[in-house]
Amino acid sequence: MKQVLDVLQDSTIASKSGKDTRSRFWGVYKRVAEEHDSEFLERYTSDMDIVLVFSGLFSAVSTSFIVAMEPNLKFDPSDTTNALLAQLVQIGLGNLATASSAPVPLASTWSPSEMTIWIQIIAYASLSMSLLAAFGAVLGKQWLGYYKSNRYGRGSQEERGKRRQEMFDGIVTWYFDAVVQAFPVLLQISLLLFGIALAANIWTEQPSIAWVIIATTGFGFLFYSLTVMACLISPSCPFQTPISTILRMLRIDGKIIL
Repeated sequence: MKQVLDVLQDSTIASKSGKDTRSRFWGVYKRVAEEHDSEFLERYTSDMDIVLVFSGLFSAVSTSFIVAMEPNLKFDPSDTTNALLAQLVQIGLGNLATASSAPVPLASTWSPSEMTIWIQIIAYASLSMSLLAAFGAVLGKQWLGYYKSNRYGRGSQEERGKRRQEMFDGIVTWYFDAVVQAFPVLLQISLLLFGIALAANIWTEQPSIAWVIIATTGFGFLFYSLTVMACLISPSCPFQTPISTILRMLRIDGKIIL
């Protein structure tokens, strides 16, 4: 409200108008509110569109990775067949002791390794967070659409202005910015978990190749952490991210509470 009053005092249009002070106030208020809401809606609508597109593509990649690892959780009957064929070869060669000592894997006694289970857990967590981010982005677009179409309502200019201010106060009170900014953070966490799962899976097969993924994931995590720290130290830093915005909000609210 104070900003609107300042604009009203400096407004030459308002001074030339023949309307009373109250009408001029709400006229300037609507103009300033329209400028703010236009930028507000455009910024968050664009963010939600990016989250939806990226989460859709990423979920497809993550699902393909999980499907490729699925056989590691199931018993392979060919292992038993190969073990029995090896025993027959040893018997044919007369090596009865070797044939009898060779273990034959059975489905009833087989279980996946602990490493395989943890890789699957991380991969499914990554996919779940990606889908949750997409779900949140859909909700975010619905919330923005509701605010855009209902922020003024009907009635006189003053009633519409009060209605808009009431809805905007609700956005601030309910931490709308922090909630919407959390959806890209979920997507970023999902990407980190996917890198960890991919590196761990390749490590079990070829450690030298896994080091490439580990180095890339580690560098990305370090770079992202440094940008977040820079944003927290300097609000004018251009490398703003959703998590830095959330942390700054929490720090400001913490100071207010204390």
